[in-house]
Formats: sequence, C-alpha cells, structure tokens
Amino acid sequence: MARVATAGVTPDYWDEACRHLVKRDRVMKKLIPQFGEARLQSRGDAFTTLARSIVGQQISVKAAQSVWDKFAELTSGPSNRIKPTEVLGLDKTALRAVGLSLRKVEYLSDLAQHFETGQVHVRQWAQMEDEAIIDELVAIRGIARWTAEMFLIFHLMRPNVLPLDDLGLLKGISQNYFSDEPVSRAEARELGEGWAPYRSVATWYIWRSLDPLPVDY
Repeated sequence: MARVATAGVTPDYWDEACRHLVKRDRVMKKLIPQFGEARLQSRGDAFTTLARSIVGQQISVKAAQSVWDKFAELTSGPSNRIKPTEVLGLDKTALRAVGLSLRKVEYLSDLAQHFETGQVHVRQWAQMEDEAIIDELVAIRGIARWTAEMFLIFHLMRPNVLPLDDLGLLKGISQNYFSDEPVSRAEARELGEGWAPYRSVATWYIWRSLDPLPVDY
C-alpha cells in the first residue's frame, strides 16, 4: 500500500460509525478506544492510487516505493498525481528500466487507457453502488476484487466494504473472535453482518489490532 506526502482526508462518518460499533460489538467496544484519534485517511487521486497498487503487487513495501519513485521521475508532475496521458506516452523500455516487469507495464498501460477513454466513470462514482464500481475496476488488467475493495475503502472511503479476500482481516477475526481458530469466509461474512453499515470501519480496526500503525493506501 502506498504512502504519499499530502494531507489526508478523514471520513465524516467515522465518529458515528465508532459509536455504532461500540454499542453493537463486544470486541469493537474494547478495540476502538485503544487507538484514540487514529483515523482512516484517503490521499492521492484515483488513477495514481490504482497505478501504485499495480506497481506494488507481489513485492515488498520498500521495493514498491523504490520502483514507484523511479517511475514517477519519468513523468513531469508530482509523484502523487500521475496523469494517464503521460503513462501512455512513456517508452516501454524506459518503464522496464525502472524495475517494472513486462506484465506490470502492460497493466499500467491498460489502466491509463481505461481512464483516458472514459471506460471508468470517475465522475459518476459518487452516485454508483460499490459493486458497480468494483465491476468497472476488475475489467482493468491487473486489478482483482481485493484491489478494488481496498480502493473503495481507502480512496473512495466507502463505509460498508467487507474485503473477504484479505488475509489480514481473516487473521484478525480469528484472533479477536475465535481464539485463533481458523476462520472461513462464510464465518467472516456472518460476523460482518453485525458491523453493517460500517463494515469498512470495523475492518480498519481489525487491521489495527494486528498492526497499530495505520497504512495509507
């Protein structure tokens, strides 16, 4: 997950969500007060956020940051606001030279093409349902459902996303609710029903129970 040096935006529903979860869930009642004023924060723009998610696939956070910094140097703008047109204009050899695999170069090109041609409806996302946005995003090469769900939580700040493909969520549920016993997706889904309509917020606190330092997507 990417870190950028701009001021973050916090969801306006956060305090209400915390009050709701504390009343409804015994684990949340204990977890939420432990993290004080820490909040989910959204940074960057849509294209850049998704591009960074592709660059960071299957490599460490440190390696991903190094590749991203070199990639961003190929463009004219700041590293937290890369333009699709610039990516489409970059030479593939230059992209490979900064440490991107051929497949990631193809993924970035497809992402830029989707944005440049209007195949993703960025301006309509605020009015669209979560699943409709996910459907648009997973049509882009290199973006699977998990990446789309992280985008919904960390960039669009949707309040009710439950990323059942996230291993950290399942591990955290196991530790906090099932005494470290393995947890199935079905069990996690059933538990998550009790967190609605703020499943994203509950998920964030489950992640924090594993790693107290918030991650910026």
